[in-house]
Amino acid sequence: MATFIEMSSRQQLNPNIIGSNEDSDSESKTCGKILVVLSWIVVLATMPFSLFVCFKVVQEYERAVIFRLGRLLSGGAKGPGIFFILPCIDTYARVDLRTRTYDVPPQEVLTKDSVTVSVDAVVYYRVHNATISIANVENAHHSTRLLAQTTLRNTMGTRPLHEILSERETISGNMQISLDEATEAWGIKVERVEIKDVRLPVQLQRAMAAEAEAAREARAKVIAAEGEQKASRALREASEVIGDSPAALQLRYLQTLNTISAEKNSTIVFPLPIDLLTYFIKAKEES
Repeated sequence: MATFIEMSSRQQLNPNIIGSNEDSDSESKTCGKILVVLSWIVVLATMPFSLFVCFKVVQEYERAVIFRLGRLLSGGAKGPGIFFILPCIDTYARVDLRTRTYDVPPQEVLTKDSVTVSVDAVVYYRVHNATISIANVENAHHSTRLLAQTTLRNTMGTRPLHEILSERETISGNMQISLDEATEAWGIKVERVEIKDVRLPVQLQRAMAAEAEAAREARAKVIAAEGEQKASRALREASEVIGDSPAALQLRYLQTLNTISAEKNSTIVFPLPIDLLTYFIKAKEES
């Protein structure tokens, strides 16, 4: 008797479920009680064969949402393990709670600075409330996938190209928050969003490559000019030191000969002092 009263009492449903606050009229309640009693009579009359129909099993990663005469049973989703249903008046739906992966197909997006790019992403989501995912939306998985596509296009359309290329983690985080808030009413939890690839038009790729190459050449020329400037300063300082000591120039000549001979060259270049040529030139001018 206690079991009958518990099952036929008014069900307390989740307030987030659409239509949970609507009360059925007295006639439907009376008909429901009569059908429950008849179902119990059928179960008891066909024992033990009815047990094969009444007892169901769901896996550890599944939950069962039970409807009795079209209304949700109190207590939420059943499982994991064995649960009991009444034949003819109870129906149930299995809900998988494991994380699912959705590969968003490439989306053609016009960025904020009027550049057309193709972007694709990966969305990781799972069902965190089995009852809401069945009662509030016809197909929670399909709805989440469609929303992921539109969210990707809307998010990319509000950002310029350089932010899309350099701030992927920030964009992914904003998309995950937006999707999670939108799918909360469907019993879906969006765990992660990752942008896989951003494909640029071929002409834009060539233009960006030419720009990068020109920038590298400009930096190389600046570095080479700075090196020449430092080298000229070092040579000026060295010439001042050698000018103060003529013997240092002779030592430099000997060091150069030592370097050439160490390389085992067949040709030996002997440096001729410029002062010697200057002496002959002055003697010729005096004569």
